[in-house]
Amino acid sequence: MKVRYLIILLVAAAIVILGSFYQSTPLENQEPEPNLVTSTETISAFKRAEVPRKWNFPEDFGSHPDYQTEWWYYTGNLEAEDGERFGYQLTFFRRALLPSENRIERESNWAADQVYMAHFALSDISIEDHYAYERFERGAAGLAGAESKPFQVWLQNWQVKQIAEGKFKLSVVQGEIGIDLFLEDLKGPILHGDRGYSQKGPEAGNASHYYSQTRLLTSGSVQTVRGSFNVNGLSWKDHEFSTSALSPGQVGWDWFSVQLDEGSELMVFQIRRDDGSIDPFSSGTWIDPGGATIHLKQEQFEIQTGDIWRSQNSGAEYPIAWRLRIPSLSIDLEINPLIADQEMDVSYSYWEGAVDISGTKNGMSISGSGYVEMTGYAASMEGQF
Repeated sequence: MKVRYLIILLVAAAIVILGSFYQSTPLENQEPEPNLVTSTETISAFKRAEVPRKWNFPEDFGSHPDYQTEWWYYTGNLEAEDGERFGYQLTFFRRALLPSENRIERESNWAADQVYMAHFALSDISIEDHYAYERFERGAAGLAGAESKPFQVWLQNWQVKQIAEGKFKLSVVQGEIGIDLFLEDLKGPILHGDRGYSQKGPEAGNASHYYSQTRLLTSGSVQTVRGSFNVNGLSWKDHEFSTSALSPGQVGWDWFSVQLDEGSELMVFQIRRDDGSIDPFSSGTWIDPGGATIHLKQEQFEIQTGDIWRSQNSGAEYPIAWRLRIPSLSIDLEINPLIADQEMDVSYSYWEGAVDISGTKNGMSISGSGYVEMTGYAASMEGQF
């Protein structure tokens, strides 16, 4: 579950950035323009996540254009030698404007049937600053895209690229802010739900194909307004693709990634309904130090909220303290943000931030770090993915 569902915004951006999509030709000779605001009929032509699929890595690190929506999402907690702490987010969103069967071969290198959006954020913990940026681009002329061999996804000079088996490079430059990081996958892809098939609602096809790389050993540098810092830490990657929408009454979600110092990880998301209840299609995955997984249904975990923080930008009120319990695994976690203001003040306001984790497992103390994402607090997400 991610805010990679900002589809209406992507389509609106497509209309703007693809303004020069068509060559100027006399009206009588001009080809009919495809409908950029995707109709229900067009959406039905995209492939849907309806059953578990056979995965093929590393090819599945790349793009799946037969599905309407896709995202690659990286977060990480980093620390410098002097103890300075940082959190980062780098997300690439792909939106198909036309299904494969409706795509038209065009001579122009600028012609595109995909539009990309990217979000980048850096939290500088010691000075309690959070920097958030957004970019849009067409998937043409080398400006943005995603490939499988070798895997890479990029939007202008924001990019992720595989440099060796299980090793990746992330680089972003945005004025005085940036990251230059090397990631090494210690566990390989982890499939969520039913063999990577993650159901989000009762309707047929209201699901995604979803895997994560949950323990990415990270080193490199971050660039801040205070200078450059060499850092080490852990990153997390999510990758989902689908053609679906939130069900009626589903207004937003809370998503948690947890990386524990003893080598385990946890992903859970809860979908919130308009009556304040938690949707039964919420779920999660426990990953032990060896990579074995346990699928968690909604009734197997409980999330309680604590303090509330109010955004001066959006006016939204977000919980910023949580207790996460999984009785069947004897897990009891306290989750707290490194700084309160980690709201993404971009086209759609949501909260995405680095957190500290402490608690117990089987009565023994455990600790770690992670990331939390919260949507639907500034405005309902119903019908927007």
